[in-house]
Amino acid sequence: MRQSKFTETQIVSILKEADAGRPVNELWRQHGISSATYDNWKAKYGGLEASDVKRLKELEHENNRPSGCMPLSRWRMRR
Repeated sequence: MRQSKFTETQIVSILKEADAGRPVNELWRQHGISSATYDNWKAKYGGLEASDVKRLKELEHENNRPSGCMPLSRWRMRR
């Protein structure tokens, strides 16, 4: 997957600008993003604060980590 050129905190600040009443078309032009990108960001990060983004990243990292349990194939061999 392609890495974004914006950090999560930058994304949240862009969304906050839109919430403050700045025209969305102007934000797209200034930051060089498409309307689809903005919609995806709003769906994922809408309503979050900068501290919430940090917690979201921690949870994603925790969910991607192996659980430490034994693979099923090894379990069957020990029976």
